[in-house]
Amino acid sequence: MTNTLTDMRFNGHSMVAALQRVLVCSPRSAGWNQPERVARWRELGFRHAPDYSAAQSQHEVLRRELEAAGAEVIDLPPAPDLSLDAVYTHDASLATDFGLIVMRPGKPNRIAEGPRHGSACGALAVPTLAAIAAPGTSEAGDIVWLDAETLLIGRGYRTNAEGISQIRDLLASRGIEVFPVPLPHSRGPGECLHLMSLISLLDERSALVDLPWLAVETVELLRARGFDFIEIDDAERDSLACNVLALGEKRLLALEENHRTNDRLRRAGFDVRTFPGDELCVNGGGGPTCLTRPLLRG
Repeated sequence: MTNTLTDMRFNGHSMVAALQRVLVCSPRSAGWNQPERVARWRELGFRHAPDYSAAQSQHEVLRRELEAAGAEVIDLPPAPDLSLDAVYTHDASLATDFGLIVMRPGKPNRIAEGPRHGSACGALAVPTLAAIAAPGTSEAGDIVWLDAETLLIGRGYRTNAEGISQIRDLLASRGIEVFPVPLPHSRGPGECLHLMSLISLLDERSALVDLPWLAVETVELLRARGFDFIEIDDAERDSLACNVLALGEKRLLALEENHRTNDRLRRAGFDVRTFPGDELCVNGGGGPTCLTRPLLRG
């Protein structure tokens, strides 16, 4: 499968329909093989200095799994203003049925990623609908589509009230209802805790959750919407067990390290495919959903 697009369709209001087109950024493109970027691993919150060869190998397994599921995989080009975090492609843009919303991440080293997404997607005939402006901050890891007309946005250290307000104002006239929900302090601003660290939608009515860490109003909202919960194994919280990518048709992509949570998903009737992610994912705090920016589902 090549990266040449023959069909310029795009959408964005489902997180669980069959994945057809997806943007990724490999460790190579993010500069994990460049000593000057790797030297910043501590300030970026990585657990240890990245092993480029291991991470690139794991990303190639991820890519093969995405292609095997029927998705066209598109690479974000390398750029001098990207950091190690650029591999976690999900955060810097939000795909909608109206075009791309360029995010303004709350982590300063990631601000350049949004315009890079806009340029790359523009070259694929995916228009930019809008860009979040200062003092607003927003990261798509805090944003969950409950259905085609309902958006849940976590208010935390990476997405602020002004960012949420801009997204709400942008989408309200297009019939989208936005619900802000609070996120916990956890280990503080240096910890990458997104809403999608605590919930992954599996299908239209099922969610994998880290229930003790979800706010009461989030739990009540999901239950009122008829969602059934599958809880992660608590011992696998730090290995990102709650971060699972829906591929559509009861298929999921998860980290192979989280055996007990993955077994729970299989017992619930899901087809769980896995890839190794200790270096690529756990080290930098971003799981399968973080590594992907879906551009088309259907």
